[in-house]
Amino acid sequence: MADTMSSSLEQLSAAMADAVAAASASVVAVHTGRSRASGFAWREGLVVTCEEALPDDADVTVCLPGGASARATLVGRDAGTDIALLRIDGAAPSPIAFDAAPVRVASMALAVGSLAGTPVAAAGVVSLAAPAWRSLRGGDIDARIELGLTMRRIAEGGLALDAQGRAIGMSVFGPRRRVLVIPGATIDRVAAQLAAHGRVPRGYLGLGLQPVKVEPEGIGAMVMSIDRSGPAAAAGLRQGDVIVAWNGEPVRSVQMLLRALGPASVGTVMALSLRRADEPVEAQITIGERPAD
Repeated sequence: MADTMSSSLEQLSAAMADAVAAASASVVAVHTGRSRASGFAWREGLVVTCEEALPDDADVTVCLPGGASARATLVGRDAGTDIALLRIDGAAPSPIAFDAAPVRVASMALAVGSLAGTPVAAAGVVSLAAPAWRSLRGGDIDARIELGLTMRRIAEGGLALDAQGRAIGMSVFGPRRRVLVIPGATIDRVAAQLAAHGRVPRGYLGLGLQPVKVEPEGIGAMVMSIDRSGPAAAAGLRQGDVIVAWNGEPVRSVQMLLRALGPASVGTVMALSLRRADEPVEAQITIGERPAD
């Protein structure tokens, strides 16, 4: 019995080491003046990394497998999905291919990053596999996957692997350092937009909003400021207006209203129910595209 268990553990250990070795051929270290993270080759000459770990206006160096360095330039970034795309000068690792098979709760998982070109890894299980969700910053994520493992900070932006060693997405930190996976489907969709346009469009109302109580026991979003060249100004909204519903849905929080302004919202018409000096007012606003800044 002991020999059988030992053999099984050795086989599992060897399989995990082989999976990390294979994946690490596509994993890089991403260095800026103030941060260290990981990334991976997505397409020829293009590297995906964690947007949150990438400072603004930073010079970026990528450490390739084996330790060689290459300069990189930022192609685009999307805070909503935590994805940034870099272009490498010169030689680049082989791109990774994501697997589309469903992720199962309690199956084994690996997080693979890079320390100056040397692989780093963490092992655990899939602690949550849930449907698509929208991040607090308005990004549409194709599945909510959480990993029960302890990951080093430098590994953020690296690859998440399933029990068969297949790449399922990018490992990032969520609230309370919970390890989340940005699925491969999300990465392929967003990175393609970044490669083509340098950004992912987001909806824009041109309003500064603040939550207020609305009688009897509701919540509204008071207009505190207006971009005079924005969609809200064109629709006739005024400072002091209180938005109480949008498209027939009560406003439960300002954040909820802002989350509705995803990429698909640009160009659509939103019906707003307002209170203006305690009088009900209806307005329609054509959602614009958020300025690049």
